[in-house]
Amino acid sequence: MVVVPLSEGGADGAHRVSQVGGLEGALLDHRCRTADVSYDRHVADWKRGVRKVLYPAYEARMLRRMPGNLPKHIGVMLDGNRRWAKAVGRDTAHGHQAGAANIEPLLGWCDEVGIEVVTLWLLSTDNLNRPARELEPLLEIIADAVDSLADQRRWRLHPVGALDLLPHETAKRLKAAAEATADVDGMTVNIAVAYGGRREIADAVRSLLTEHAALGTPLEMLAQQIDIEHIEEHLYTKGQPDPDLVIRTSGEQRLGGFLLWQSAKSEFYFCEAYWPDFRRVDFLRAIRAYAQRERRFGS
Repeated sequence: MVVVPLSEGGADGAHRVSQVGGLEGALLDHRCRTADVSYDRHVADWKRGVRKVLYPAYEARMLRRMPGNLPKHIGVMLDGNRRWAKAVGRDTAHGHQAGAANIEPLLGWCDEVGIEVVTLWLLSTDNLNRPARELEPLLEIIADAVDSLADQRRWRLHPVGALDLLPHETAKRLKAAAEATADVDGMTVNIAVAYGGRREIADAVRSLLTEHAALGTPLEMLAQQIDIEHIEEHLYTKGQPDPDLVIRTSGEQRLGGFLLWQSAKSEFYFCEAYWPDFRRVDFLRAIRAYAQRERRFGS
């Protein structure tokens, strides 16, 4: 039985309640629900239409007014694929696919404003501990995305991370993408897979010690000579500028070890949007926020 209150105030201020049951009540309830759904869809369609018209103009205006002091190197933590998938009622793999589809647009936006280096954190060393049913499809999605970028030959791809921790086939495909784009005269794109900031520093120190062991450098002499620059020469990103700006999506406000050594003087921008929903306007806002800051470089 559906109870529908009728707010008809009498002389005594009382309210009458009409009880509608059976088929009539069911039909009334259905009509109300259908009307609500139709209205919600109409509003959603209207909002999408307004955004479709206004956002391009807004983005063009932002580009025209963009200051000249833009970052040379941007690091992006592509976070929120799983939560996005849950929010839209899809499985985790669908979220990772949606995230992978947003990589090429991002690189295009970076090209548009003249960024020289972009580092994309696609998979951390901690992520390697995820269940195989999630990790295996994710690794395939990442490898497919990198293959697609390499085929376009628009950017010079550079895998960074502990590739020895990856399955042989995945590591092989990442290295092949780097070789295929080594001669491309375009933006450098660091593909951070099986990446961890602490692991990178440990690998750099290990590489430094191995190099000097081969040269026969006494340990005591190395301890006296070693400096910041010596370690930097063995980082995954050696020869590149440190990131000026680090963007993290999904609303999380922590670095999680991303470019731990290199980001000491970086500016940070945290965006509420999950990575698959990250738009050109979000990117431009991050760039604008960076340009408006007064960088003190720790002073």
